[in-house]
Amino acid sequence: MSHLRTAVLVPTANDLCDQLQQARDPAAAFAAIGAATLQAMGPGLLTINAWHAGPAQIERLWSSDPSAYPVGGRKSKGDSAWRRQLLERGEVFVGEGDAALAAVFDDVQQIRALGCTAVVNVPLCHQGRVIGTFNYLADRTAWSAAELAALRMLAALAASVVRDWRAARG
Repeated sequence: MSHLRTAVLVPTANDLCDQLQQARDPAAAFAAIGAATLQAMGPGLLTINAWHAGPAQIERLWSSDPSAYPVGGRKSKGDSAWRRQLLERGEVFVGEGDAALAAVFDDVQQIRALGCTAVVNVPLCHQGRVIGTFNYLADRTAWSAAELAALRMLAALAASVVRDWRAARG
């Protein structure tokens, strides 16, 4: 069963477009994208991150749960199948079930404590290179095609904001 709330998707998309036009800084744009994601997808954890390939680190730019996953937090990402898929090849990663989460995330206990059982990591790309990630975790046994499509579209909006954030930082 899909958790995508299709009845709110069109109004949410229209509101989001209006909010993004008015956003004065990346934080406001990320907050609008985050609110739209949670409204369309239901309860879960969303983080939006920048990818720094040089030090091989993810930097959290926005979080729907800043007490558990604060903005500014960084994680080193060593060589792994997940890193090669998501951060190097720029391919979406879909993880469903406890074993999939445990195989990929060193903070799986914290993820479990939030009630999340599945993840979709969408690479944020600019000019063919990964510049960040859009990560939605929730209580799911499986992701529907509609949910994956919605998350990829929302991530595409976040990619331009991450690009602008990176450009402003030099």
